[in-house]
Amino acid sequence: MQSLAPIAKAKRSDALAIWHRVTLETVLSNGPDLSSRQLSVLMTIYLDNSNQTVKSLSEKLNVTKAVISRALDTLTKYGFVKRAPDPRDRRSIIVMRTSGGILYLQHFADIIQSEIKSNNFSSAAA
Repeated sequence: MQSLAPIAKAKRSDALAIWHRVTLETVLSNGPDLSSRQLSVLMTIYLDNSNQTVKSLSEKLNVTKAVISRALDTLTKYGFVKRAPDPRDRRSIIVMRTSGGILYLQHFADIIQSEIKSNNFSSAAA
């Protein structure tokens, strides 16, 4: 895993420029245009290695289960996640990662890494 030290030294304007580049890339691509909420749900699923349920996601993101369900509807439509009944609790739904979701977020990470390297943030002043 790479160090986050270069990011810590980046200026706020540099950080915003990176985020702008990421969002611009998604707008210009033919891929899905996810809302901030949908993207937050997707990142939470992929960054947390534990099993996710609608309930656990709603607690982590401090939103209702209905909000999570609507976001998951979109993410499922794009093939970024799958839902399945929890075999231990039929009332609960487990949210699973997919290769499509992995590839979508890897593209984000690639853009961020490229921007960090090209802007040489390791030598940027705070």
